[in-house]
Amino acid sequence: MDETERLAERFEGHRTHLRAVAYRMLGSLSEAEDAVQESWFRLSRSDVSAVDNLGGWLTTVVGRVCLDMLRSRESRREDLLGERPPPVHHAHAAREALDPEEEAVLVDSVGPALLVVLDTLSPAERLAFVLHDMFAVPFDDIAPVVGRSTIATRQLASRARRRVQGAEAAPPADRGRQRQIVDAFLAASRGGRFDELLALLDPEAVVRVDSAALAMGGSGALGAQSVAKIFSGRAQVARLALVDGAPGLVWAPNGSVKVVFDFVVVDGRVTAIDMLADPEQLAELDVTMLEERLPYPEGSPRG
Repeated sequence: MDETERLAERFEGHRTHLRAVAYRMLGSLSEAEDAVQESWFRLSRSDVSAVDNLGGWLTTVVGRVCLDMLRSRESRREDLLGERPPPVHHAHAAREALDPEEEAVLVDSVGPALLVVLDTLSPAERLAFVLHDMFAVPFDDIAPVVGRSTIATRQLASRARRRVQGAEAAPPADRGRQRQIVDAFLAASRGGRFDELLALLDPEAVVRVDSAALAMGGSGALGAQSVAKIFSGRAQVARLALVDGAPGLVWAPNGSVKVVFDFVVVDGRVTAIDMLADPEQLAELDVTMLEERLPYPEGSPRG
């Protein structure tokens, strides 16, 4: 057995695990297999003689491949139910159809509802969440893959986790309804209409702030009364925006987004507002303004 054959044998021992990682990242069996094949190709071109943990090394490699595929998918705005490019074939570890039983086990291991939620995450959020929360990969190992610091990577996973947990608790609002609620929240906040804010808030509503927002004067809150007190009479310079496709608010002095207010709406009420100000995390968000800048004076990041 030559060195290539020995390496291929070692790779095959990790194939099932790598396929599971890739499927959770991509939500497609065919694309997952493409990612696994690409990881073999990269392995075959690398010197891994000094790698102590080949499984861990391959996990980060397949994660990087999946991240590239997700970013490419976003840039092409590809319909996930439409046509896909032809599969990639490599010289070694030729592509083979999954065994039907193995395919069923893999699909059943990830519920369709979770895949729908994962599809709402940004590529970096999805990678951080899948690798850390589902496969216990340390943040120190994930950080180089997403090109972020360990702290920023931890925040990516935390944000993704909140979205997943919120979606599992109850079905999210449709985008049109959420925009109506955020519009009403913004108007009530600017007008100081406390009772209207209360009516829009779930009794157990919460405001969560990251460390950067906390340093800028933001504060967390629990319960509708506390949340309404924070926002009543504020938000004079907030702007309505789409945050990763969902209606929310931003503070963007001179057109530069400094703080994002990410809303979670369930059953017609605001259940959570995440106040995000970490520059690295903001850079990962897709923010699109929904209205022209209003003639309000510059103010604090809390409104």
